[in-house]
Amino acid sequence: MKIYLKIWRQKNKDTKGQLEDHTLDNVSAEMSFLEMLDMLNLKLAKSGERPVEFDHDCREGICGQCGVMINGIAHGPLKNTTTCQLHMRSFKDGDTIYIEPFKAKAFPVIRDLKVDRTGFDDIIAAGGYVSVNTGQAPEANSIPVTHNEAEAAFDSAACIGCGACVATCKNASAALFTSAKISQFTHLPQGKKESAKRTVDMVNRMEELDFGHCTNTEACQIECPQDISVLNIAKMNFEYNKAKLKK
Repeated sequence: MKIYLKIWRQKNKDTKGQLEDHTLDNVSAEMSFLEMLDMLNLKLAKSGERPVEFDHDCREGICGQCGVMINGIAHGPLKNTTTCQLHMRSFKDGDTIYIEPFKAKAFPVIRDLKVDRTGFDDIIAAGGYVSVNTGQAPEANSIPVTHNEAEAAFDSAACIGCGACVATCKNASAALFTSAKISQFTHLPQGKKESAKRTVDMVNRMEELDFGHCTNTEACQIECPQDISVLNIAKMNFEYNKAKLKK
């Protein structure tokens, strides 16, 4: 295939970025999207130009590092798929593909497609953990947890922290990410003791970090590669209000 690229180039967060045109010939339909970017970078390196910087790690759809906007959609056209798991067979010969970084005030551009998502780490550090002494690992059936609660906790914990929810939200809200990290503990006995403090601390930290407010458009769930449910946001709001009333 012959592919025309319009790819975002930006030296750092303090400089103005712009779309740069590139053309790739002989792109295989079986290439992953990141392999296509590798092909572009090899071409740039051979011609003495600076390669395009982009985040990636596992390339197995697990770590969430690879997220970019592809034709205006977080992670590209396939539902519940990370950028690294997207393949060029999703595009046609002669297609023009726009590739941009996740854009949000809380995600400043480091260079090109690489953004700083340490805001998510700050939210986790505010309370996304269990700090009480729970002792050694108990026998699996010694703590009663219903099947539905266990499944709900697992579904919330599936969030990979890629930032697609923030990038696709018109307000750049981190409500889906934060609520998923709160919910995964709220559903389990080990996380209930610190639930009120955890919820208040994480929500407050999220609001301090230039993330926007949730207005329930549900675009975040649509673009989430793990299909994290917006019901987590409703649970977070319930737990937050409950904690504030108790206090």
